[in-house]
Amino acid sequence: MSSDLAAPASVSRWRRGFAWVTGLVVALLLAGVVSFYASSSPDGLEWVAGQTGFEGAAAEHAALGYSPVADYQVAGLTDARLSGGLAGVIGTLLVLAVGMGLMWLLARRRNPLENS
Repeated sequence: MSSDLAAPASVSRWRRGFAWVTGLVVALLLAGVVSFYASSSPDGLEWVAGQTGFEGAAAEHAALGYSPVADYQVAGLTDARLSGGLAGVIGTLLVLAVGMGLMWLLARRRNPLENS
């Protein structure tokens, strides 16, 4: 029976890795490929702004001029499909890196009850 108990741990580790890789591939495909086919119609807030007449009151955000992926486009690339897809991939990887970094930091914190 002990050999049966050892097997699920290795399968579990493999499944966890497979799930991470599958999730990453799906997220990158959605960000890099499928996002190009998203609706170009305005979102709800832009639609309401157009209907009520205050759409011109919005100012450009200061960071748009300095951001490498301003307005969901990579600066310097002229192909809209490639530029938008690459911006999506960069954004996805950045969010993943920040999230993983936060999880790593939180996991490293010591339990406050441990020191007492």
